[in-house]
Order: sequence, then C-alpha cells, then structure tokens
Amino acid sequence: MPHQLPPLPYALDALQPHISRETLELHYGKHHQAYVTSLNNLVKGSEFENASLEDIIRKSSGGIFNNAAQAWNHTFYWRCMSPNGGGEPKGALAEAIGRKFGSFAAFKEAFSKSAVGNFGSGWTWMVNKADGAVDIVDRLLPEGDDRGRERIEGVEAG
Repeated sequence: MPHQLPPLPYALDALQPHISRETLELHYGKHHQAYVTSLNNLVKGSEFENASLEDIIRKSSGGIFNNAAQAWNHTFYWRCMSPNGGGEPKGALAEAIGRKFGSFAAFKEAFSKSAVGNFGSGWTWMVNKADGAVDIVDRLLPEGDDRGRERIEGVEAG
C-alpha cells in the first residue's frame, strides 16, 4: 500500500499573509511529497511495504525511518496551523504553560530560542508529558526520546 501525501486541512493560500501560497506549494507540494515518494521507493519489497506509517516509524531504522518520520512530522506540522488559529491558548494548556514557563510570552521566547538553535534539518516540539506538564524538546524522534510525551506543536528548522 503506497503512502500518500495527505491533503492539507486548508487551501494553499489560506495561511496568507503569514505563509504564502508559494511557500506551501514548495514545502508541502515538493518537500513533504519527496519524503513520501522516497519512503514508498525504500519500502518496496521490504517487510514495511504494507505497514502503516506509525508502524514503520516504530520498527525501522536508517533511511526508511528518516523518511517515514519526516513524512509524519510534516503531516503533524500542517495540522498544527489553521487560517483562524493563533493567539494565546486557553484552559488546561494555558495553565500548563503558565506553570512551566510563567507566561505564554516566556514560552514563545523559549520555544523560538530552542528552534533557532537547531542546525540544519531539525524539529522543535512542545510536548505534553505523561504527568500533564509541558516541555520543549529539540529533534524529538518517534523512538526512545519521546516515550511518555505527546506532541502538541512543532516547528521545523532548516
């Protein structure tokens, strides 16, 4: 079962003026698609040919893992954005950010600083830990490093 580039949950021009149509055409339509295409080429004839993306991430390594993880990361990334999004979080998330960082402004500063510190192709994630606390993690991989943490928001560096 070949993996497909999932459709965006909004139109290519829906995030303007923050993210242009041209940027989405390139990053989603070419960059993200390249991970999906490479993954499909790498899994042909392997034990992962008919596996779900999540199973491939859990069980593979090397190029197969890298392409599967990047395909998943990008899909999550697109779903983190919305034409009507933005602003400060409310409810339990706002409370968890306040407990950890003191304020949403302090969180944004820490998140930005962490993301800018990534060299090349890396990711910075806001994660929800098993105890309900939030944290910022760089280059979080689906194996090992994120056990007990759920991704909330992400940004790609590079």
